[in-house]
Amino acid sequence: MTPTPRLSVLDLVPVRTGQTSAGAVAASVRLAQLADRLGYTRYWFAEHHNMPAVASTTPPVLIAATAAQTSRIRVGSGGVMLPNHAPLVVAEQFAALEALAPGRIDLGIGRAPGSDPVITQLLRVSGPTADVDRFPDHVADILSLLSPDGATLRLTSGREYPITATPAAAEVPELWLLGSSDYSAKLAAELGLPYVFANHFSGEGLERALELYRTEYRPSERHPSPVTFLTMNASVAPTVEEAEARALPQLRSMARLRANRPMRPLETVEEAQAAPADSIADELIAGMRRRWVIADAATAASELRRFAERHGVDEVMVSPIAGAYEAEPADAVPGREQTLELLAGELSAPVVE
Repeated sequence: MTPTPRLSVLDLVPVRTGQTSAGAVAASVRLAQLADRLGYTRYWFAEHHNMPAVASTTPPVLIAATAAQTSRIRVGSGGVMLPNHAPLVVAEQFAALEALAPGRIDLGIGRAPGSDPVITQLLRVSGPTADVDRFPDHVADILSLLSPDGATLRLTSGREYPITATPAAAEVPELWLLGSSDYSAKLAAELGLPYVFANHFSGEGLERALELYRTEYRPSERHPSPVTFLTMNASVAPTVEEAEARALPQLRSMARLRANRPMRPLETVEEAQAAPADSIADELIAGMRRRWVIADAATAASELRRFAERHGVDEVMVSPIAGAYEAEPADAVPGREQTLELLAGELSAPVVE
């Protein structure tokens, strides 16, 4: 019998036509509360900048708000784009989050900037950030800074200067490396860290990255064996027709991104359906459609089981991409909520009262 994977959620806090950032954030917090009640394992926020359809710019802020409104689910970043931030700032933020929600915080770290070159430059001139070429060193620095013993800086005078992310740490966040190429897989294996391949963004290179991670893994004290799961875009509804309709706005948005076309707020289902035919977008959509889970509940659950078994993982993090109809409220996401509810029902996630 095909094993049933645990379920988690990745959230970019999508902003649709006619919706404010406030409405989008409120809807995501409600979605996280639902995931908490449904027994999902973790809820992660991505980091993206200057995108009209994405309000997830500052994962630590969203994590703090969500941790305060949930009781059981792990909350984290998927991920913090480390080249945009000073390692000490990241360590301090997540040490504080761990103090707010002990045992429930994940720190997912990525190497990509999460935006275009102009925004990347603005982030780097706005304050001290991490040099992308020193990414491995800065990951190691964060690990040391978060530990109860902290790190030690040797000054030019020869004196040792102790640094900790927070005094008297009792727990530390779980650190994960994220990526969509061989680089992060190899680094995670070398450092003995958990690893996540960004399958929701691009499935290219998935098998090779997992093989590299698993075969080159060096056991660490905290993780004697490789730890990994995979992400998957999903739109699930009572009928395939509704699942397809709700998936169309996100498919069209991703097609615009990959074709380097101007971005805009996420379309409603009606706007997406009324859009004129576009051969370039249609070709991109067809390719993505084959890699996403867009189905009724039973079919979607079966696809996720096979996906998890094929790649040897016991957890799948779904990015619920189901869009909204025009009449649906701006501070809720019924299509995304429905995706989580139907998957939990089929995959037997326990409901937490």
